[in-house]
Amino acid sequence: MKGKGKNLVTVVLVSAGKKKYLSKCLESLQKQSYPSLQIVVIDNSLNPQLAKKISDNFSGIEVYSSSINLFYAAALNKGIELSRGEFVLCLNDDIVLERNFVEEAIKGFWLKKNIGMVTGKVLRGDKKILDSTGLFLSIFRSAKERGYGRRDNGQFQKEGFVFGACGAAGFYRKKMLDQIKEDGEYFDSNLVIFYEDLDLAWRANRFGWKGYYLPKAIAYHIRGGSFRPDSGLDKPFARRYLSDRFHAILIRNRYLVIAKNESVINLILFFIPILIYDICSWLYLILFRPGAIKFFLGKSKFRGKA
Repeated sequence: MKGKGKNLVTVVLVSAGKKKYLSKCLESLQKQSYPSLQIVVIDNSLNPQLAKKISDNFSGIEVYSSSINLFYAAALNKGIELSRGEFVLCLNDDIVLERNFVEEAIKGFWLKKNIGMVTGKVLRGDKKILDSTGLFLSIFRSAKERGYGRRDNGQFQKEGFVFGACGAAGFYRKKMLDQIKEDGEYFDSNLVIFYEDLDLAWRANRFGWKGYYLPKAIAYHIRGGSFRPDSGLDKPFARRYLSDRFHAILIRNRYLVIAKNESVINLILFFIPILIYDICSWLYLILFRPGAIKFFLGKSKFRGKA
């Protein structure tokens, strides 16, 4: 019954074809207890053999192979355009889902009609450390993953409202996505990668949509699997493992998302914490990552090979 029936869920899985992440993610999707799935892989690998490898090893998978690396935001948009479901689950390829993830997560949408985003408990690959139990907007106007880097001792077993969904495994109501589109895009492709999940959640909240957390929907995420070196996987203080280009994109995107979504009143209210955050960020760049400043100032290209 996969790919058919009422309450169809479209899974949009973006992959650069690195390591063995994609195979493990697809295996977990094909084992899902939820009966009605459409699985769409957006192939950003530029490897002509990857689509064939997927079709040879997995049945019922729709693959869109891009002629250029769309990066994460634009790739998600392409997948959502190809979706047929009432609900859309957006995944990194370095995610593995528990067998009942979709079955548990979709229950969030039944609670209230204005719930447009659902997130589950996302753990690191060791299944002991938390990666996210919901996305929040911090007082610094940065993205905050609740529970990030903390040991899972059952402290987040209570379901409830959150600001948004972790971008590694964000579950969305298609009706909401259609309503909050900007310039024909669901996710802002100008963001390339980073903050695209907070931008979407912020827009959704401005339109009156809510996010919800369900702890029984469990997934495992290799933090940084798509763009960090092996030495930085699942490690704290993620910035030190980013390339100069990605670091500059991270800094830039926070400013873009604030400019797009924040009110003047809140800018004034949160001016001091925002200023403190920026002073710390720029001191770090000046002292340790001057190469990232060149990208930020436009002296090097944002796009290109990672």
